Amino acid sequence: MDGFEGNPGIITIAATNRVDILDQALLRPGRFDRKITVDLPDFHGRSRILQVHARGKPLESDIDLEAVARRTPGFSGAQLENLMNEAAISAARIGKTTVGWEQIDGAVDRIMVGVEKKGGTTNLSQHQNEIVAYHEAGHAIVGALIPDYDEVQKISIIPRSNGAGGLTFFAPQEGRLEAGLYSKQYLESQLAVALGGRLAEEIIFGEDNVTTGASNDFQQVANIARRMVKEWGMSDKIGRVAISDPGNSQPFMGRSMGTPKIHWGPTILGTADLEVERLVNNSYLKCKSILQDNCDLLHHLAQTLVEKEVVSSDEFQMMLIEWKAKTANFEIIGSERNREELPFQNWPA
Repeated sequence: MDGFEGNPGIITIAATNRVDILDQALLRPGRFDRKITVDLPDFHGRSRILQVHARGKPLESDIDLEAVARRTPGFSGAQLENLMNEAAISAARIGKTTVGWEQIDGAVDRIMVGVEKKGGTTNLSQHQNEIVAYHEAGHAIVGALIPDYDEVQKISIIPRSNGAGGLTFFAPQEGRLEAGLYSKQYLESQLAVALGGRLAEEIIFGEDNVTTGASNDFQQVANIARRMVKEWGMSDKIGRVAISDPGNSQPFMGRSMGTPKIHWGPTILGTADLEVERLVNNSYLKCKSILQDNCDLLHHLAQTLVEKEVVSSDEFQMMLIEWKAKTANFEIIGSERNREELPFQNWPA
C-alpha cells in the first residue's frame, strides 16, 4: 500500500462504521480504490436474515418471520441475530422447548429499550403507576390522532433498565425510515407527540404535581425544534440557510481547528430562538387540545394500563373505535408565538 511497488496478488479488505474519521492517507487513490456502502436491510432483507438465524431454533407454528421483520425496521443483521438468540434464551429460562411470540416480542423490546426491571410495577405505589400510565397514554393518544404519524405499536408502564418508567412504542414507516426524508408536518407532529406525556400529567394531576418523567421528551423537543429552524430551513424568518453546524460534535480534539466557521450576529440568533419558542408553544397548545378533546379515552387507556401494564396495538385501535376518537385537523404551525395561552408566563427578558 506504499504506492511504490505493485502487489497484483494481494487484495486488502477493510470495514468501518465511521468512514468520516478515517485518515485521508487511507482514502486516496492507490490505497482503498473501491468503497462499498452496506446499508441496513429492508423488509425483504430482514425476512431473509431472520430465516437464516431461525435455523436450528424450535419456533412455534404460529411464528411469522415476516411479521417480525415488519416489527424491526432499522435493525442491522447483527441485531436480528441477537434478537433470535435472546428469544431462544428467554424460552430456555422458563423451561419451554419452543420459542413463541412472547419471547420474540420481549427480545425486540430488550434490544430497543433494555430489560424489564425485576418486580416491574409492584415496586411502585398506586399513585406512581397512575402517573406513568397517564404519561404514556398521553403520548399514545396524541400520536394516534395526529395525521401522518407513526403507528402505535405497544404501550407499557413496566420500568426498564435504561431508566424509563414506561414506554410507548411507535412503528416508523419503512419508506420514511429508509429514505431519511421527514416533512415539516411530520416533525411538528413529533413535537406534539413528545409533549403528550407532560400535558397528560398537567391535565390530570395539575401543573404543580408534574414529574421529571418528561426530561427526555423535552430534550427531544428542543433538538427537533432547534434543527428545524437552524439546520433544515423550516423557518420563514430565518430563511433557507443553516446557521448552525450539524457536525459540531467532533470525535477528536482539535479536529475542527482547521475548519472555517461562519459567525452569525446576535440579531439572527435571537430571531432563531424566538422561532424555536414559536414551534414549541404551538405544539404544546395543539397537544393540549387533542388530549382535552379525548379526555374520556385518556382516562380509560390509563386505567387499563394500571390494570394490565401493557396494551397492544390491536387493543389500542379497538379503544380508538370504541371511544369514537377522530383524527385531529393538523395544519402547519402559524406565525404567532401564543405566549399568553401558556401556563408559564414568567419569561426571561
